[in-house]
Order: sequence, then C-alpha cells, then structure tokens
Amino acid sequence: MRLSSLRVRILAVFAIVALISAVAASGIAYWLTRNAVLQRAQDSVIKEFRDGLGRVSLELPPNPTSAELEVAAEQMRSTSFGYRVVLVGDGNSAPAEGDFTLADVPEDLQKVVNTPDAAGKFHMYFQRVNINGEPYLIAGTKVVASTPGAPNGPTGYMFQSLRAEQTDLTSLARYLTTGAVLALGAAAVLALVGARHVLRPVRRLGDAARQLGAGKLDTRLEVRGSDELADLARTFNDAAEKLERSVSELRALEASSRRFVADVSHELRTPLAAMTAVSELLEEEADSLGEQGAPAARLVVAEIDRLATLVEDLMEVSRFDAGTASLILDDVDIADLVTACLDARAWMDAVDLRSPRGILARVDARRLDVMVSNLVGNALRHGGSPVTVEIRREPRVHLPGRPAAEGTEDLVIDVSDTGPGIPEDVLPHVFDRFYKADSSRARSEGSGLGLSIVMENARIHGGTASASNVPGGGAKFSLRLPLVPPADEDIVGLDDPDADWDDPDPGVEPGPDDLLSDEDLGLAAPGGNASGNSTGNGSGNGGGSDADDDLPGSSGPHGAARGGLR
Repeated sequence: MRLSSLRVRILAVFAIVALISAVAASGIAYWLTRNAVLQRAQDSVIKEFRDGLGRVSLELPPNPTSAELEVAAEQMRSTSFGYRVVLVGDGNSAPAEGDFTLADVPEDLQKVVNTPDAAGKFHMYFQRVNINGEPYLIAGTKVVASTPGAPNGPTGYMFQSLRAEQTDLTSLARYLTTGAVLALGAAAVLALVGARHVLRPVRRLGDAARQLGAGKLDTRLEVRGSDELADLARTFNDAAEKLERSVSELRALEASSRRFVADVSHELRTPLAAMTAVSELLEEEADSLGEQGAPAARLVVAEIDRLATLVEDLMEVSRFDAGTASLILDDVDIADLVTACLDARAWMDAVDLRSPRGILARVDARRLDVMVSNLVGNALRHGGSPVTVEIRREPRVHLPGRPAAEGTEDLVIDVSDTGPGIPEDVLPHVFDRFYKADSSRARSEGSGLGLSIVMENARIHGGTASASNVPGGGAKFSLRLPLVPPADEDIVGLDDPDADWDDPDPGVEPGPDDLLSDEDLGLAAPGGNASGNSTGNGSGNGGGSDADDDLPGSSGPHGAARGGLR
C-alpha cells in the first residue's frame, strides 16, 4: 500500500478524526467526572468539619490551653471521614506531634482564613495540595463568637486524604484511554471497509482509463446508482465515446492522406522516369544549346533531379508511416562503409573522418549509408567545410521507449560542422518533417525530409538521432545505434524484410503495401552508383544525399547527389 495512495489518505483522515474525537470525548468525560468526584468528596467532608468544629467550640473555654485544644482535635478526628485536625487558639495550638501540624498548612490559606471580610465575618476556605506525594484537601475556618464582644473561638484546619478519589480517577483515565484506543482501531477498520467500498469504482475507472490509454477505445464503465461516482462513470463513457469517434475520424483522414501520398508518388513514377531519361540526354547536350539554352537546360535538369528526390523521399516516408520499412542486416565494417559513402559523393576532401578500424556492427548497410550521407550533406550545406565525422563505440544508453538490444555497446557517429550552429528554439524540431527554421522561405533546395528519414532509419535499427550545438560554434548531429539491433518484433513499424513489393495491378488503387521497392527507387549500395557516375560537385546520379535546407546557415559548396534514398 503506497503512502500517497487515496486509501491511505482516507484511512489517515478517519484515524485523525477518530483520534481527535476519542481524545476530546475522553478528556471531557474525565474532566466532568473528576470535578464531580472531588466536589462530592470535599462538600461532604467540609460539611462534617464545619459541624464538628461548631460542636467542640461550644465545649472549649474562652482561652483554651494547648491540652484542651488537643482533646478537642482528637474528638473531631474520631469521625467516619478520618480526617486530621489542627486547632489554633489565641497563641496556642495543638501540639506539633501528629501527622500534620500548622506548618503543613499553606501560608496563603492561613492568611485568608484569618482575614475577615468587609462585614467582619470569617469564612470557610479550602485548597487541594500534595504532601509527600499524596493528594490532600485542606480546609480552614475561624469560629466566631455568637455574642457580640465575646472572644472568638479557635481556628481549625482539616486535612483529608484524596487517595481514594485519585485512585478512582486514575482507573477512569486508564479505562478512557483503552476505550479511545479501541475506538481508534474500530475507526481504522471502518475506514478500510469504507475506503474499499468507495474506491472500488475509482479503481474500475483507473483500469478503464489505462485500457483507453493503451488504445482500447471501446472501453466503457458500468453505471451503477445515481451518486457522484455514477455521474463520473457516465462522464467517462461520454468522453471515451467522443474520443473513439474523433480518433476514428483522424485515423481515416491519416489513412486517406497516406494513400494520397502513395497514389501521387505512383502516378508520378512513370512520367518521372521518362523525364529523368530525357534530362540525362539534355544534360549531355547542354553545352551545344548556346548561351541561352544551356542555362535553361541545366535548370530543367536540376529541377527534375529535385523532383525525383522529393518523390523518393515521399515514397520512403510512406513506407515508414505504413509500418512496412524493412531491414536487411549484415555485419558491416563501419569505417569502410562511411569511407565508401563519402568517396562516392566526392566529399573526402571536405570531411575529416576520424574512425578506428575494426568497429563491426550488424546494420542495414544501405540505410546507414543514407543516414550518413544525409547528415554529412546537411553539415556541408549549412555549416560549410571542414566537417568532422567521428565514429566510436560507447556503453549502451537506455533511453525511454528504446527497445532492448543485445550487447552492451552502441555505435556512435558524430557529424560536426563549424557553421553558426542551430538556434535553441529550432533544435527540438530539426528532425520534424518539412520543418522550416525560417517560415518566410517558401522554397528550399532540399525536400525537408532528410533529417526525419535519418531519425526513422535510426528508430527501426533500435537507435536514435539527436542534434546539439558545439561550444565555440557549429552544430553536431549524433547517430546512436546498437552494435546488435533488437529483435524485429521489438521495433514498431518494422516489417518482414522479405515482403513482396510488386507493382500494383492496373486499375487498382495503390495502398501502403504497393509502395516501390528499394530496387525500384534506384538506390545505390554504399560506395556504388544507382545510375550514372557521381561527380565532384555532388550533382551526378550516384547515391548522394539531399540534406534538409531549412536550417539556418550558409550553403556549403557541395550539392546533393541524385538518386539517393533520404
């Protein structure tokens, strides 16, 4: 049982209320009983003392001696109350040999007893004190002569033990304490029973909310009764119904959007293939078109390349969204793969590669080539050369939502540039699709999907990608992948790598399962060319990178190669 749970709090409230009530009731009962017991005891003994003192004062001479006072005091002691008496005459008192003497009487009590009031009368006064650890009631008064002018009688002090009353009160306090403890225990039991009864609907509501959060949108609660908890159940059911309806509509819209992207990409495939073939021919003959025709031809070729890249990116994004992206895993020497990636795009002179030999990882070589080319191309475009690529192994980092993988190490690839860096408000969005750091830029050279594809490729490997700024200037993109990826079933959106990706039948509306295969996209293996030869400026037909253009910074000298998967 958690200390912060609602049941514990209800139990604590019940216990505190019961404790306060029991203590208050016991205290009031004890106080009233104590006053009643002591009042009854002192009233009866004081009355007897007053009557006895009146009787013996009639028998004493006007100026009694100490012996006469002792005899009178002894007569008063013989009552059923058994109190002790000290008699004081004019300058005489009973001998100081008994259990009590005049010295045991508090001085303030002696003072008020021997002080007449405004009418010249003396009254009975009493006080409760402890003598040698035992409670006593001490009462005193002065006998006043009934005849005016006659001398007053002796002053008497009575000592009555209150041990019996104290014993009774102690027993009462013990009984009241026991009763309070029992009441507290009973309250705790009742609180547990009541809390269980009250919290049962709350627990059902919590279970239903968890099922709803897990995606079971048809979860509903049984409405019982007409109290506040029943109203809560009805409110939950209404909210769940509206949520189910809204999510269904959103899913339908999302599926429609994905199908639209897939349809458009497929529809563009055939004319784009023809345009690409024509653009290659046009590029070869551009120099023969004259001063006006050559720039126009090169512009057409560049735009066709950009359109082809955008279509390829959209196709790949559609595969990720449909959960049909596949991995073809192999044991790869990372240094060789990255070197081949840079060499194929003529980036070796602009990149400082820091990679020890012998780092082997089980990855999809083609997808890792895409990730590296996108990151390096983005750094060259926005940060400028030199770009540093550092490869190393690090202990496994367990991130929230990251599937468990074999081994204890990660492969880390850092791509750093020396540009102006990335604004802090842009950093959280650099891997978003079509994100523009400058919203006023309506068009960019890249597709706006390169970094998001890097993140998706890292995710299906069981890894992640991140962006940060380097102290002193520049941006750094880090790619972290497990040396051995997790099992396929642990990765969300990873399909069977042997899935069939045939072209859709004519007249059949294509869906996510009808997207182009990797071979259909003209993808280059690491270090190879998809079609044609890559050129030094990255504008050839090799497996190059079209990194995102929507990050701040100046364009680097290297463009993006055509035909590379984003």
